[in-house]
Amino acid sequence: MPPFTYRITKYDPADRDEHGSYIGAEDSTSDHGPVEAAYLQAIAAFAEDTGIDHLAIREPGISGLAHFGLEPPIDGHGLAGLFPPDLSGFHDGAEVSLSLGLELVRGMLRDNGAWCRLEVEDRFVVQVGWDQYLYVSSDKPCERAFAHTLTLGLFPERLEASPYDADFDEPGVQRPADEDFWARLRWSIAVRQAAILEEGYLYNASRWHRLTEGTLDAVRTRLAPRAQLTVWPDLSTDVDAVLASLPDEGPVEFVWEDGNGAISSTMVDESEYKELAARVAGARAATALSLTLDERHPLFTAVLPDSDGVLRARWRTEPTPSDRNWAFLKTLHRGQICTGTVTEIASFGVTFVDIGGFTAMINIPELSWRRFDHPSGVVAVGQEISAKILDVDLVREHVALSLKALQEDPMPPFVQQVGQTVTGVVTKLVPFGAFVRIEDREDGLEGMVHLTELAEGQVDRPEDVVQVGDSLTVKILEVDLPRHRITLSHLQAFVPGER
Repeated sequence: MPPFTYRITKYDPADRDEHGSYIGAEDSTSDHGPVEAAYLQAIAAFAEDTGIDHLAIREPGISGLAHFGLEPPIDGHGLAGLFPPDLSGFHDGAEVSLSLGLELVRGMLRDNGAWCRLEVEDRFVVQVGWDQYLYVSSDKPCERAFAHTLTLGLFPERLEASPYDADFDEPGVQRPADEDFWARLRWSIAVRQAAILEEGYLYNASRWHRLTEGTLDAVRTRLAPRAQLTVWPDLSTDVDAVLASLPDEGPVEFVWEDGNGAISSTMVDESEYKELAARVAGARAATALSLTLDERHPLFTAVLPDSDGVLRARWRTEPTPSDRNWAFLKTLHRGQICTGTVTEIASFGVTFVDIGGFTAMINIPELSWRRFDHPSGVVAVGQEISAKILDVDLVREHVALSLKALQEDPMPPFVQQVGQTVTGVVTKLVPFGAFVRIEDREDGLEGMVHLTELAEGQVDRPEDVVQVGDSLTVKILEVDLPRHRITLSHLQAFVPGER
């Protein structure tokens, strides 16, 4: 924040308590007249001393949760005539002229239902607080503006910091709505996980969009800059059941899609259920969302970055499990060595490994270079292992590991033995030949002897020549390292006349 901060009020310091709160009899609402005008002139003076004529809107919101004075909010949130009815242009990061910024301050002084922070980053900040308190921060001391504010009949004071300075160093990383996010969303739509996008374009204001593979791109182009995005599963088509499931008491957010496909939401409690049922009559689908964070279950969230790809919005979404997975996966990369604990060996052979709260997997071919009958012969549930990351898939939230990538491949030494004759044990018969273990260990490497290389003449079945467990002399014909195959021949293991 800029180093020089001032509190500007219409209240004499003699009428404030030790905490600075006003305790006098003066009305804490705007007078819509000379005092209000004095506030705006004071801000203009501080802006002039700082050398700025434009401001950026930050963290904007409308009605509902913030009332700075005692006046009731008005229609249009005090923004009528300043922005279009759909409030386009009133968004985080929007740059406005100083004159328009002063009109926004006027609306906040009148508690008209809209609020924001106005700033030039690291240079100038204007914040409207409760009960007609204004806070101005500048990178300059603004001595002339301070003196001018006194002549306006207001009371400026130098502070160490504004009580409204926000802490933007929240823990965790905000997921940006970047290309990885849109790929994830597109995949979720394709597999019918996601169907609804909530666009939080201001604090306390959302638009809802139905998503299909065909409409996603069009929805994306209409989103407000720096919007908060929340992805939800589809609404229920049994609207009556949703209405019947509403809680006996307490507020809930009700979301519904009307007969024309428009999606809306409203906050209701038990006293408004009858009116709600009449309002949503004829709705195609609906859902009820708890206002308790632990009971709301969106699929994932994000915030739109600016057009240059940089995420400058300072608000944060509540992270979902998918968001936490994303944050963790962004720390991983191919080739990285990680440690984890085996949590499950699935019936279909895949081994699941916990690598710090995220479950990665090892497919059967990546467990070992050597032969095994079942994954449990290589790893055990509860075992801590080290593995190499083969792939990080942000779209499907998959991490593929390899145990054998950290093991020495036993096959390369056999390249030097091509052309040599060895004796091994027949381990398996297949319709096209026999497998022979040519390394003297229980899990030793095996090579393949094709039917045509088992004996002279035509061989229809390998069992006509050998049986499992037989000792068989073979010649190593080829070692194919890329395919990890060894080709053997019993027929060529003997020089002519030795049989």
